[in-house]
Amino acid sequence: MVPSLLFELMLIGLLGVASQWVAWRFRMPAIVVMAATGLIIGPVFGLINPEQDFGDLYSPLISVAVAIILFEGSLNLSFKELRGIGKPVFRISTVGAFIAWILGSLTAHYIAGLSWAVAFVIGGLFVVTGPTVIMPLLRQAKLKARPAKVLKWEGIIVDPIGALLAVFAFEIITFITASNPEASQILLFFAGSLFAVFLGWILGRGLGWMFEMGHVPEFLKSPTVVVVVLFCFTIADVIMHETGLLSVTAMGITLANMGISSVSDMRHFKENISVLLISTIFIMLTASLDVATIMQIFNPHIIGYVLLMMFAVRPLSIFLSTIGTGLSLNEKVLIGWIAPRGIVALTVSGYFAGVLTEAGYEDASILTALTFALVIFTVIAHGFSIGWLSKKLNLSNKGNPGALIVGSNPFTIQLAKTLKEANYPSILVDSSWENLSLARKEGLEFYHGSMLSEQTEHHLDTIPYEYLLTLTHDKSYNSLLCTTFLPEYGRTNVFKVSPYTTFKDNGYSTGIVSQVGGRILFNKKFSLEDLIDKVENGFTVKQTTLTDKFTFKNYKETKDPETVYLFLIKPSGQLKFFSEEMRTVPASGDKIVSLTKGKEAEEGNSGQ
Repeated sequence: MVPSLLFELMLIGLLGVASQWVAWRFRMPAIVVMAATGLIIGPVFGLINPEQDFGDLYSPLISVAVAIILFEGSLNLSFKELRGIGKPVFRISTVGAFIAWILGSLTAHYIAGLSWAVAFVIGGLFVVTGPTVIMPLLRQAKLKARPAKVLKWEGIIVDPIGALLAVFAFEIITFITASNPEASQILLFFAGSLFAVFLGWILGRGLGWMFEMGHVPEFLKSPTVVVVVLFCFTIADVIMHETGLLSVTAMGITLANMGISSVSDMRHFKENISVLLISTIFIMLTASLDVATIMQIFNPHIIGYVLLMMFAVRPLSIFLSTIGTGLSLNEKVLIGWIAPRGIVALTVSGYFAGVLTEAGYEDASILTALTFALVIFTVIAHGFSIGWLSKKLNLSNKGNPGALIVGSNPFTIQLAKTLKEANYPSILVDSSWENLSLARKEGLEFYHGSMLSEQTEHHLDTIPYEYLLTLTHDKSYNSLLCTTFLPEYGRTNVFKVSPYTTFKDNGYSTGIVSQVGGRILFNKKFSLEDLIDKVENGFTVKQTTLTDKFTFKNYKETKDPETVYLFLIKPSGQLKFFSEEMRTVPASGDKIVSLTKGKEAEEGNSGQ
């Protein structure tokens, strides 16, 4: 028995974050772990029942969380991303959603045995995928840019469309079955939807203008955004149920395309909030299910319905709607398979189950079980298959995670060549064509542009690169890049060349604070000029494998003090760059790659 509501909140939050960590640590689909956790602490062991324990607060908490998650996702929908994918995204979000609605409704009627009225309501709702389930899968699978963007855009745009289709179907049913039907009822639906879009747009424009004019101080920007999102969602939802999702999506897209730097700065904050909300809300929803509902999903009609939705309705809607859009067959197969349902489907179906039952449609009582069955089947099937399928279809970034190297010079050219020979992808980024001429001559991957440019954000695919190495001659720029991209890459994966410029008896001196930005690469006594000088004076790259007899201590004893330890390759294939802040101690079986002078013997490889 949970002693208090506060304790229950703490437990849900703790288990949500722990689920995300377990998924990351063991490379499992996060949504599968969260669903399993919720089922274990809820219906299996009966530790908590959030819906019962939270009472009247339960639904508002879920709704607010969904609104913030959807807004955060829409903040990433810049129209510039649509270059090359605008046509398939538009078709899938309109024609594809309509086809899925019709086919899903027919399946619900003939296979699940629902009445036409209930079938069309639930058929409209189930066109959704949503950022709560799509984003964790995209982070896990590391798809190539085009299919990843299509799935992301579809997930965010179709989320409110699915809820609106369900509302629209319900309004049509009410209109047809009313004793005195009034056309104004349908007109009010469209008016409410248009108002929701307008409200989101005007609030987005107004908030953006206030930020640009400096009317909101920096420390209040994030709280202001959250409050305005809640205001936008609530006002639209009060005027017409389920239009709040449409309103916050419109607001997010508006802000995303105004080019306001402060909005970009807040993305990481809101992304962190979204990860926490997704974790806790998913656990709350699954923990609130009862055993009877779970057992009901094994009904043959429900299982048949779910299988047809996964293997027929979704693929057909994607293949038919993307004819002539330029998507390859492999991309259509992947997108046609990946359609997990999540929080929006569960919450909105719960609302309509109550409303339709009250309206006299007794078959609506199985909607919760039907929805949960679709959610759990799709989450597990798509969560575990997206990585395997994307590799089979050649739509994932194969190979080991590599390094994005900023700055093209003789040393970084040598480093990139070494990584390439070790089968780790790398790319050199520089705003100077003259500097990049070295990379072109060596046949290395490169990108011309500034890492801080908006153009680079939209044109450079950074997914294959796990590490960011900044090795330009501008030490302040290196630190700025590390600080900027630290939230994206993680504190342990962002490095800069030593900012120290002179060595004195009492230590090093530098013009900037060395602690700003990422970790210092290799050794702080080696500046970029020192590293370039070594390459130009005959230092060569050596690879040595440590053994039980030839340890890292033995290895260092054989090396000249001027040797630069570059990176370490673990037996698992994991890549680790050397740094004075590196906590991993090289062990037996590890391969050490270093830049050293002369033709020294590779003792570790000689069998010692």
